[in-house]
Amino acid sequence: MATPQTHVPGATAPQAPQLGRVLRAEYWLLLRSVCTRGRLIAIGALAMLSVLTALIVRLGNEHDGVRAGVDYVNTNVATLIPVAVLVFGAATIGDLIDDGSLVYLWLRPIPTWVHVVAAWAATVTVVVPLVLVPVVASTAMIDTSASLLGAAVLGGLVATAAYSGIFVMLGVRFRRALPWGLVYILIWEGFIASAGKTATKLAVRSYVRSILTSMTGVELKLGNYALWVGITVPLLAGAVALLYASRRLAKTDVA
Repeated sequence: MATPQTHVPGATAPQAPQLGRVLRAEYWLLLRSVCTRGRLIAIGALAMLSVLTALIVRLGNEHDGVRAGVDYVNTNVATLIPVAVLVFGAATIGDLIDDGSLVYLWLRPIPTWVHVVAAWAATVTVVVPLVLVPVVASTAMIDTSASLLGAAVLGGLVATAAYSGIFVMLGVRFRRALPWGLVYILIWEGFIASAGKTATKLAVRSYVRSILTSMTGVELKLGNYALWVGITVPLLAGAVALLYASRRLAKTDVA
C-alpha cells in the first residue's frame, strides 16, 4: 500500500539556495544513472538511421525541398523524438522506484517536485543533443530554408519538453512504464487521435504539426491549430503531468 513521504527526525526543510544545490546535484545524479551504454547506443543508432534517411531524401528530391523537409521533421516528431524521450524519461525515476533505490533520495526532507524537475531536466538534456540536434542538422541537408529550420528547432524543442513531462509522469505512475508509453505513441497518437476532434486535442503530435504548418505554410493532417496554441498547449500538458507526478511521488511507497 502506498505510504506518504516521511522526513528524517529533527531535519528541517532546506532553504531556497540549498534547494538549488540539491536540484543540481540530483539532476547530475539522474542524468548519469539514466545514460546507460545500452540506451545511448540504441537511441543513437536510431538517430543515425534518421540521418541516413534524410540523406536518401536529399539525393532523391529534385523539387519541393521545404515539403520534403517538413515531412521528414514530422516523421521524427511522431516517432523518434517521443520514443527517445520515453526510453530516458520513464527511466529517470521509474528505475529507482522499480529497484527500490529511490529510498535514498528520501533521507533529506526535500520536496518531491525537486525529484520530478530534476528528472525532467535530465531527460531533456540527453535527448536534445542525442536526437534533436541530428534531426535539425539532417533537415538542413534536405533544405536550408530559414522557416523550415526554425520550425524544426521550435517543434522539436516543444515536443521534447512536453513528452519529457508526460513520460516522467508515466515512470512515476506505472511500474514498467515503457509499454504504456508505446501504447500512447503508437496506438493513441498513431491511430486513435486521427479519428476525431476530441482525441486529436489529447495528442501532442497534432500541436507540433501545427507549429510546422504555421511556420512553413505546408499543410499537415491534424495541424490545424494556431502557432501560439501549438506551442502553449503541449507545454502546459507537460507541466500538468509534472505536477501530477510530484503529488503521486509523495504518496509512493519507496521502502
